[in-house]
Amino acid sequence: MEPENCVYTSCYCEENVWKLCEFVRTEKTPPLDELFAVFISNENRMVPLWKQKSGRGDHPVIWDYHVVLLQIRLNSPSLVYDLDTELSFPCSLNLYAAQALRSDRNIKPAYHRKLRVVPADSFLLNFASDRSHMKNSDGSWRMPPPPYLPIRTTECQMNLEDFISMNPAVGWGRVFSLEHFLQQHMGDSSSSSSAAASSSSSS
Repeated sequence: MEPENCVYTSCYCEENVWKLCEFVRTEKTPPLDELFAVFISNENRMVPLWKQKSGRGDHPVIWDYHVVLLQIRLNSPSLVYDLDTELSFPCSLNLYAAQALRSDRNIKPAYHRKLRVVPADSFLLNFASDRSHMKNSDGSWRMPPPPYLPIRTTECQMNLEDFISMNPAVGWGRVFSLEHFLQQHMGDSSSSSSAAASSSSSS
C-alpha cells in the first residue's frame, strides 16, 4: 500500500483507515486477518501524538482521537499505517511507539492514552458514520467531508462513539492502556518504553 494510492481526507482518520481495510479486503494483500484498526483516545478526549504532519517541530498534536492501522505479522515486526504521520508509511511499531506515541510517564494523567484495537474484518462489518460529528451547529462542515457516500451498515448510520469510547463494556475489539498495548504487541516493552521515555523527556 503506497500513500499516494490511499483514499485520504484530512480530519477523517477513521474513514481513511476503513478505506485502507476495504482496499486490503479487495486486493487480498496483506491478509486481512493481520490488520487491526486502532483508535487512540481517552475519557477526556485529549491525546498527544508526535510526528504528525499538522504538528510544529517537536511539539505534539492534541487530538480528541486518532485512528491508525496496525499490521501484526508472524515472525516479523508489526507495522503501523498512519496517513497523518511524518514517519514512513508503513512504519515499524517499534519506531512509531518511540517517536509518535512516546510514553505516558512524563505527561499529566489527563493526557494518558488508551487504545481500542479492532480486527479489520469487524471494523469493516460494523463501523458506521454519518459524519454529524464534523458539522457545526448551523449545519456547515467543520472540515470538508470525503467525496464518497457516508459509511453505514444495514442496521446503523452512526456508531463512531462506540469506537472512540475507551469503555471496555461497549463497542468492538479490546481496550488497552498504552503500556499494556505495547506489552501485548511488542513483547517485553522495557526497551521500547525506555526509548519512548527518553524521547518524551527531550520534548
